[in-house]
Amino acid sequence: MARKPRVHFENALYHVICRGNNKEKIFMNEEDKKEYLDIIKRYKMKYNFKIYAYCLLDNHAHMLIEVEDTPLSKIMQGLQQVYTMRYNKKNSRSGHVFEQRYKSILCDKENYLLALIKYIHENPLKAGLLGGLNYKWSSHQEYIYGKKSNLVDSDNMLKVFSPDKAKAVLYYLSFMNTEQQIENSREYEYQEILEKDLGKEDKGKKLAFEDIIDKVCRITDLNSEEIADKKRTQGLVDARKAIIILGKRYTNLINKEIANRLNLSDSTVSNIISTGEKEPLSEIIIEFRKEL
Repeated sequence: MARKPRVHFENALYHVICRGNNKEKIFMNEEDKKEYLDIIKRYKMKYNFKIYAYCLLDNHAHMLIEVEDTPLSKIMQGLQQVYTMRYNKKNSRSGHVFEQRYKSILCDKENYLLALIKYIHENPLKAGLLGGLNYKWSSHQEYIYGKKSNLVDSDNMLKVFSPDKAKAVLYYLSFMNTEQQIENSREYEYQEILEKDLGKEDKGKKLAFEDIIDKVCRITDLNSEEIADKKRTQGLVDARKAIIILGKRYTNLINKEIANRLNLSDSTVSNIISTGEKEPLSEIIIEFRKEL
């Protein structure tokens, strides 16, 4: 039975996964990966689609693509055919390089775009590849070092974190939960930003503790009764942790008062405050601060 044609939606976001035929390699070396990226860049200029993330592994590739007028099927057909012809010619072979039907998942851009970027960039880390998150053949480094390749639309995505580019990169790294090492020439710049974001920049700003709870509840889709509950689901733990750190930063409450309001022990609150200062900013705190 013939396969159904893929439906085209303008401005649709797709997570595209291309695998090697019979699980074989599609990239034999770095030169192959560079050539594949060059072909993507060429087709991006031709068909005016956006690419928010990519990761090229030896036997498969991930891409996060937002299409415009041109259907994804046309983009991928051209991209795969050109690469296959060049690959076969270079290696004196014939036949398929890719599985005949690439996988494309239509995604909710509003709710899952950042999560998908994170998922794609974490692939080398989960696979135990050299470099981990700093793997050479993913778009992660374009986000943190701002490489102008005309391939990845990272600038628009970084603005989701902050209009200030340097802060946006810092927030992105926090979102990725990494202790990413920055180039030496930028190390002090990022350390200064980090110190400001831990309280120096808005040291005089004070908020009501109840307002902090309300805003965190709105961000996390929880309610104040759940926050004071003894349950320890990951969502509740993360929300309480954010409230404690934000409460210490934006109110004059002492640790004991914060503990009493959240139905927690004094030691729990003290531990969260002491460790929170050393950890990357959580996604909840990033969202909270964007609304200040």
